[in-house]
Amino acid sequence: MKPPIWILAFCVCAQAQVSFERIRSAEREPGNWLTYSGNYSAHRYSLLDQISTINVGRLRPVWLYQTSAIAPVETTPLVVDGVMYLTEPASNVTALDTRTGRPLWKYQRAVPQDVRVCCGQVNRGVAVLGEQIFVGTVDAHLVALDAKTGVVHWDTAVADYKTGHAITAAPLAVKDKVIVGIAGGEYGVRGFIDAYNAKTGKQAWRFWTIPGPGEPGHETWAGDSWKTGSATTWVTGSYDPDLNLLYWGTGNPGPDWNEERRAGDNLYADCLVALDPDTGKLKWYFQFTPHDMHDWDSAQIPVLANATIGGHRRKVVMFANRNAFYYVLDRKTGEFLHGNAYARQTWAKGLDDRGRPVRVPNMGPTEQGVKVYPEAAGAGNWYSPSFSPKTGLLYVAVREKGGLYYKGEAEYKAGSLFNGGGVRDIPGEKGYGVIRAITPPTGQIRWEYKIFSPPWAGVLSTAGGLVFAGTNEGDFLALDASTGKSLWRFQTGGTVQANPISYLSDGKQYVAIAAGNAILAFAVD
Repeated sequence: MKPPIWILAFCVCAQAQVSFERIRSAEREPGNWLTYSGNYSAHRYSLLDQISTINVGRLRPVWLYQTSAIAPVETTPLVVDGVMYLTEPASNVTALDTRTGRPLWKYQRAVPQDVRVCCGQVNRGVAVLGEQIFVGTVDAHLVALDAKTGVVHWDTAVADYKTGHAITAAPLAVKDKVIVGIAGGEYGVRGFIDAYNAKTGKQAWRFWTIPGPGEPGHETWAGDSWKTGSATTWVTGSYDPDLNLLYWGTGNPGPDWNEERRAGDNLYADCLVALDPDTGKLKWYFQFTPHDMHDWDSAQIPVLANATIGGHRRKVVMFANRNAFYYVLDRKTGEFLHGNAYARQTWAKGLDDRGRPVRVPNMGPTEQGVKVYPEAAGAGNWYSPSFSPKTGLLYVAVREKGGLYYKGEAEYKAGSLFNGGGVRDIPGEKGYGVIRAITPPTGQIRWEYKIFSPPWAGVLSTAGGLVFAGTNEGDFLALDASTGKSLWRFQTGGTVQANPISYLSDGKQYVAIAAGNAILAFAVD
């Protein structure tokens, strides 16, 4: 493998010094964007209000940075004291001046030609801690870069990419550790969540998302199916500093559609797991789709908030699942508090009092094909929701589409696809997308805004009373956060397949989004 390449430019900004306390108190400096979801609670909410419902019609592009990527750019940039840090496919990192979009430095990784990634060589972002930037790579390494120069401080192999392991998610920095998930479920890997010492790159702990022999939950896998059961962790989690709990969603069991090979509930696939970030010990779990037959990963973003349920104020975690159900859990104990469908679904009659689905018979894949809603991409996917403390609403980009599910043979071979079937479009149905505002305690839909096709972009809410969203057709939108009314639209010229952010530069509010192969920054003229 060729060594990485560094491209350096003079940096006019001070070197980043981002402590754990700064990230923990991210709300105190809304001009920055210090972690993947904006704060540890994954609100993806900006306290900035210079751009508002009154003046958003004057929002204009200020600068554009063109990446050298071929694959879609799915990055969520971080912003620290005047510098924007972003990833470019496959595993490159670029630092930009937030005022102009001018590159300050670039880390380019030479990725092996035989890397296997099911759904494109994408990367969704970086983490920052101290004076370092952290990136996971598609060849399954975790790399620490100097925040001022991009020079590599350490490079740790997390797993063997030749067996299908990859890292596409942004890491999460907690205390003195960098926590990262793994992708590769389509290749029959055994999933895990890892933590590494931020200074040295040494592994601190590993939590296997499929229990081994003798561990609780191992009995939920028939025979040796646990060895190739997937349950990967390919989207960034969230963290509660007061409870000292890390929350991370897990992927579907493998093989995806031939469920006969893995009888049982298949723990901890399709779960939300709560871990001690110091040790990696499991504190609780909740399984959304036991014995998943439809590839409905639960690798969505867990959103932390407080809500009044049954007359009591509760610390909750909200989860708009890929299986089309919305869940509210107690985030201290994992207790199921509420659940309801937030998109069209035909596979379950509902949820019982424990939150377990009551399945409709004969909805599993067959050789002839079975029509089920939602499709395998789900009602939601990897892209981020947003919670606004101002409106008290959770905003979700929703995919309304069904699929024809087929069962096929599944023979495991290291590094080869291990799906056991597939999904096709329903003839004559294209599907559509909706931005929905959900009332957290009840799951009631407050408003919705329809878009042309099922989306692949996340949303951002702001103190200016806005919700920003993107479409496959290249539109970047601003909606009224209280009503869903369309207030502004800009055609970017490329598919929006990323999550927006907002930040300050020289005292002025910007909104930034990746579209196509470029990063665009907007401000009010």
